[in-house]
Amino acid sequence: MTTRKYIFKRLLYCTVLLLAMVSCGKGRNDYRLLYWNIQNGMWDGQEDNYTRFVSFVKDKKPDICVWCEAQPIYKTGTAEKLDDIESWQTDAPLIDFWKKTASRYGHRYVFLGGHRDNYPQVITSRFPIDSIARIVGNQTDSIVSHGAGWAAITMSGTTVNIVTLHTWPHRYSMNASKEDRQRSGEAHEGDFFRAREMEYICRHTILESDPEGEGLWMMMGDFNSVTRRENWVYHRDEDATSFLTHDYINGNTPYIDVIAEREPNNFHSSTGGRKRIDYVYASPGMFGKIHDAVIICDEYTKPVKAMKDGKQISNFSHPSDHLPIMVDFSL
Repeated sequence: MTTRKYIFKRLLYCTVLLLAMVSCGKGRNDYRLLYWNIQNGMWDGQEDNYTRFVSFVKDKKPDICVWCEAQPIYKTGTAEKLDDIESWQTDAPLIDFWKKTASRYGHRYVFLGGHRDNYPQVITSRFPIDSIARIVGNQTDSIVSHGAGWAAITMSGTTVNIVTLHTWPHRYSMNASKEDRQRSGEAHEGDFFRAREMEYICRHTILESDPEGEGLWMMMGDFNSVTRRENWVYHRDEDATSFLTHDYINGNTPYIDVIAEREPNNFHSSTGGRKRIDYVYASPGMFGKIHDAVIICDEYTKPVKAMKDGKQISNFSHPSDHLPIMVDFSL
């Protein structure tokens, strides 16, 4: 994209955003979405029956919640799997768990995305959720490692499409054998695998249904990758494969990176380190309806490494190793 085209695009987005901010105030058509990778089904929350977690959500008053890593796996304070872990292998217990948990913060409706392992995504809402697709891929090179989902939620008579995902986390490819992982990692095959995942998800959601992004779309999740737009923070080579996933989105879809576009000169980590790997993308029309978007780092959400005998327990943190993202919009 030329500099002139980029400036024009930025001016157009900023104009739409300004008009939206001027026209919207707090009212019945204002809504809030809360996204969070809650690490092993809010691993931290088992011992208090998720009371702090529920209190945090209730305080934020979201209309829609998107939870990544929504299944309980390990016992709090350990890397030991739950005694009843096998019972979670089917969808019914997980959906029942979230119906009960979501009811505590005022949500009646639950959607479970497609998943092929213990790391699904769940959407809960105050409004009915229309399940459009549960995505896991269907070819050797089109596997969606942790799955994805596409749901539609209608508010104020307007439908918003929600796409949620969680891409492959490792340097080596998901297809690499244990014996081949070192070579695969050194070749950065995990980056190429993630980019193929992203292409598959986009082709089977927004690009299939609305390639120009004329409708209202938000795509969010743990992308396990960084964006070239923030290379002023990472200082990586321009041809680094770690940018491939977001290069695909920015070059082939109408999506706008909500956090980066709203604050292009600021950097906000979405983890306990210095990386932003959790994103909310929006179609142009949806972006124009967003009047606030923040990554929340407060006394409760700030990741604290889970330690035992001076060593971190796996890569776990309290309450999660990620930070939540909150998006306010008007319809």
